[in-house]
Amino acid sequence: MSSYAGACIFQRSHRKGSLTYTETMGKHRIVESDAEDAALEWLADLGWNVSHGPNISPGSIESERSDYREVVLGARLREALDRLNPSLPRSAIDDAFRKLTLPEGATVESRNRAFHRMLVNGVTVEYRLGDSIRGAQATVVEFEQSLENDFLAVNQFTVVENDNERRPDI
Repeated sequence: MSSYAGACIFQRSHRKGSLTYTETMGKHRIVESDAEDAALEWLADLGWNVSHGPNISPGSIESERSDYREVVLGARLREALDRLNPSLPRSAIDDAFRKLTLPEGATVESRNRAFHRMLVNGVTVEYRLGDSIRGAQATVVEFEQSLENDFLAVNQFTVVENDNERRPDI
């Protein structure tokens, strides 16, 4: 990806919804897909895994979800919870998974806050050990050793909700 010097002008074409890049000298032009590719390349350079949405969509060979309504890649989340919390029993991992995929709250904002707290502070879980009930914090993100995390950037990840199809760029 070439670098661009000088002031830049970004415009959104209402007709096509594409992002257009133009240098003040008018020598270079970038379209939305170029910006998307650059962002994916930068994330890959930072150690992120990168995937193209259709490659992991329902029905594909590498499918990671069974339905376009699923926004969480469940197998990846469970694997991460197992890897980051080796001392927790299956019931605690299941409890953490449930709380992460169905955060509590009456509004979208309160559910987002709850989810953010769980990412930062871990998920409070309970599990049975013999005749007693124990509590623990299940780690979701390893902040001190970031290479322990599984970061995935997906472009063109199709999501369907209430018969509305959305496809975020990344």
